[in-house]
Amino acid sequence: MKEITVKVYDNDIEKAMRILKKKIQNDGLFKRLKLKKSYEKPSEFRRRKAREALRRERLAVARKNRYRR
Repeated sequence: MKEITVKVYDNDIEKAMRILKKKIQNDGLFKRLKLKKSYEKPSEFRRRKAREALRRERLAVARKNRYRR
């Protein structure tokens, strides 16, 4: 687990909170907490993992095609 830090400049707490929320979201912490909130059946787990893999594959193909031109 990596440490997430945010520096506060000029007592601007609101901006620091937005930055922290964005970093946590990009890290995937919210998603992991949501998944751990309730039990996930093994079949649902496999189906979710397959959907995530398919999404990653689609994104990779889209990125590849975008830079191909």
